[in-house]
Amino acid sequence: MLGTSLPPFPDEVRTHPLLIIDYELIKAGDKEEIDRLWEAATTLGFWYLKNHRADHEVDDMFDVGAETLALPLEERMKFEQGDNGQSFGYKKVGAQAIDGTGKFVDNIEFINVSKDDALAYPQVVHLTYPSTVNARMENTVAPFVRKSLDVTYVVLNIFNDKLGLPEGTLESLHAMDEHSACEVRCTRSPPLQDKAAMDRAVLAAHTDFGSLTILHNRLGGLQVMPPGHDKWSYVRPIPGHAICNIADALSIFSGGILQSNIHRVVPPPGAQAEYERWSLVFFTRPTSSKVLRALVESSPIIADAVKGQPDRDFESGSTAADWLARRVRNQRINNRRGPDTWAASRGTEHTPTAA
Repeated sequence: MLGTSLPPFPDEVRTHPLLIIDYELIKAGDKEEIDRLWEAATTLGFWYLKNHRADHEVDDMFDVGAETLALPLEERMKFEQGDNGQSFGYKKVGAQAIDGTGKFVDNIEFINVSKDDALAYPQVVHLTYPSTVNARMENTVAPFVRKSLDVTYVVLNIFNDKLGLPEGTLESLHAMDEHSACEVRCTRSPPLQDKAAMDRAVLAAHTDFGSLTILHNRLGGLQVMPPGHDKWSYVRPIPGHAICNIADALSIFSGGILQSNIHRVVPPPGAQAEYERWSLVFFTRPTSSKVLRALVESSPIIADAVKGQPDRDFESGSTAADWLARRVRNQRINNRRGPDTWAASRGTEHTPTAA
């Protein structure tokens, strides 16, 4: 698929509109654009981001993913994540359940590279990677990580101000020089083989595990189910635009003001279904040792939000590392012991049983 001409996203499928946010404007402090970002983050929790200035790094990272997932399976399996909740490394096809029944498994594979490993290379912080990753760690992976972190910190500091937190609070919870589960993921999904599986998730319905997700994709397949809806809607990919979304940790830190919304991946619609789907994601996650809880002592705005939701528990009692490991571990099909395993993999989903 990479480097080939792709069919357009079809017009006849149901889509959900997202606000388009201009990164250059929010970086420059444009109040109107910052207000639009805040609107997106506190309603659906998804938005497009244009002018992120990472197109070159994105193209290079897609090449790294293609080179890595073209390695023989035997070589890729030397770096497989395993079943203990480890996120970094290679995930083979069929390793994860896609719903509570355990009847179906995913059909995607991906390589996850740790932010810590990319920035410390050649020092190994968490684990080693395939030769194709190591060969381009310094000139491709690390520059993409840095560009993604630049975007992340601009967005976090805007949210910090809007939430009435002391200066630098959110940035300190995501310190670049402290260990975290931030990672780059490059994913390959095969072309659709069975049209009966058109509406079956290839990646389970979920909220994201960390704080902020930045997605670069060229084919459709991402779907959202906004609160109050009972049907899935596609998110139309726009060339040159990233798709960003709030994840669990930011939702918890903010007392539910920032929205971590449920989403899934299905085969691309229309003629796009005949092509491999590649995606590239940067997942921002808090420093591993930070406890996920609403920052009520630091912000009256957050304290009021928590008081207004007595039915929700914003004291997870979990560190960021444990939250991630629990969710990853209980999605692995080898760990399935019944429906309770799937339930244990859930985060802040407003519809935990959605598939």
